Amino acid sequence: MNIQIINGPNLNLLGKREPGIYGSEGFDTYFSNLKAKYPEINLHYFQSNVEGELINKIHEVGFDFDGIILNAGAYTHTSIAIADAIAAVKVPVIEVHISNVHARESFRHHSMIARNCKGVIAGFGLKSYELALNALSEK
Repeated sequence: MNIQIINGPNLNLLGKREPGIYGSEGFDTYFSNLKAKYPEINLHYFQSNVEGELINKIHEVGFDFDGIILNAGAYTHTSIAIADAIAAVKVPVIEVHISNVHARESFRHHSMIARNCKGVIAGFGLKSYELALNALSEK
């Protein structure tokens, strides 16, 4: 099983950026631990602050992989282009958020991409990724 995790803008700063919201663990450390916990799954990771690069990665893996876990960051609330990319591919995409976006600013309450995703997981910290992974790996 091949699962692609895609993180969008500012998520390269996890562990440094607003630790009260996003925690103090960097994603590279978390990803290494996740890979060790699920050795039977081929996990791949990509992060970009550039919308077009996120779309290119969705296109690249969206027909051959078994699933995508996507934290589009702020693009969640603005990007019709990412929503269209998700709709165009065949693999299931799960939208994840580290924080509970519904407990934050009102502009974060609407997702442009959710309608094209298999599901949405938010508010469980970095564990949101593992919950998405479990959902994708269940038969």
